[in-house]
Amino acid sequence: MQNTPSIERYLLLFLPWGISLLFISDPIVSYSIAWLGSFFIFYLSLSGWVRSLPSDLPVSEQLMRPVFLVQIIFAGYMACTSIFYFFNVLGYYNFEKVNYYLVDFEKLRITAQCQRYYCLGHAAFTSGIIVFMKYPKKKKYAIQKDKLANLLLMTALISVPVAIVFLRIPGLSQFYFQLNSLSFIAGTLALALAIPLRKIGNTLICLFLYLFNFYQAFISGFKEPIIISILVLGIFLYPNYKKLVLLTFGPVLLLLFVFLPTYVSTFRQNAWSGDENAEDASQIALDAALNKDEGDDTNWGFLAYRLSEIDMFTTFVQSTPAKIDYYGITLLKQSTIAIIPRVFWPDKPTTEDLIMERVYQAGVVNRGSSVSAKPAYVVDAYLSGGPFGIFLALFIYGAVAQIISVKAETLFGGYTLGTALIFSGLFQIFWRGLSFEFLINSVFWSYISMIVIFRIFRSRNLLTEI
Repeated sequence: MQNTPSIERYLLLFLPWGISLLFISDPIVSYSIAWLGSFFIFYLSLSGWVRSLPSDLPVSEQLMRPVFLVQIIFAGYMACTSIFYFFNVLGYYNFEKVNYYLVDFEKLRITAQCQRYYCLGHAAFTSGIIVFMKYPKKKKYAIQKDKLANLLLMTALISVPVAIVFLRIPGLSQFYFQLNSLSFIAGTLALALAIPLRKIGNTLICLFLYLFNFYQAFISGFKEPIIISILVLGIFLYPNYKKLVLLTFGPVLLLLFVFLPTYVSTFRQNAWSGDENAEDASQIALDAALNKDEGDDTNWGFLAYRLSEIDMFTTFVQSTPAKIDYYGITLLKQSTIAIIPRVFWPDKPTTEDLIMERVYQAGVVNRGSSVSAKPAYVVDAYLSGGPFGIFLALFIYGAVAQIISVKAETLFGGYTLGTALIFSGLFQIFWRGLSFEFLINSVFWSYISMIVIFRIFRSRNLLTEI
């Protein structure tokens, strides 16, 4: 197969979206085609049919690259998790049909419309990745393999105190989150490398760091850090322990989806209300998750309304452009404001306030509510320019993620330091995708951090020019 595919191969990614439009009068069929279309897009891209996958490494050793992990997490969360909400709209509860349930046809129609937008966004996002998926064949910089494990460990250890320093400097707290994430990825990758090398000292230190990070995720009150902690370790261990990872990490992730909704819900009720400290609330929540009643509806509520953000999306679609006009480049202008560190502009408008204004205007939540309901990236793309806005913004999203991954590998001598460490550590926001202001601000300053770290590595001769 030619490495540079013809335009027809890219167009095939958009085929499910096009077919779903033909059945627009039947929301159930239209939704089903669009939803299944994302799996079709996964197949075309991950099989290498549209464009050959990078051949410099076996697939098992390049899973952190955007076409794999970023696409699976971002597009999977965006486009595939709405199926439970769809069944809920059709009158199903815990996968059983509710008797005498009258389906709201308008709600069903809007749900199908949003799913078509998801499918369009997935196709555009994947196209952006594949167009720029060309990694350098010749390395400009390299690191000795025997120094790699120690470098990763030192990166994990040094990043923590530096992150704490940034946390204590007003206006620079965003760098804390960057370096904290980098420390987690470095420590986890170092652990995965130390185990097969049988470096006892490195393994024990890295294991302590990993367990500490996992504990912090466990008492955070959020599901994502817990899932990511398990997922990342499994991916890093997979090249050396394929069968073991598949037999253990797969079932563990499934169990997390079963028990985490109850755990997180109970934890928040106790810890966030101030009734219990984090440790006690964690124990109460763990007991509740392990001993929940069969009639507990926490899981279905999580699957239908919190696993996916389509319910919020439907509200935005109903209000824009019928009641509120498209925002055009307004959100991009607000994003440029968000980039400026508060330390240089103390009176800078609060980013969350800027974002929540469009949430209030759309009627997603009331102004007096304490709930934070920030729109996802695909929603902001729609609010900016409708279907064309989704196509353009999602294509750029995929392209930028891929370009940065290539740049990281160019600077840091290949996949391990480039994509697995730097890209996955500093640009983890690509995995989920947030509102324009948060995403653009994070990506901009993460890129600056990447260049700074490269300069440090070069000045210390950790990276040698070939």
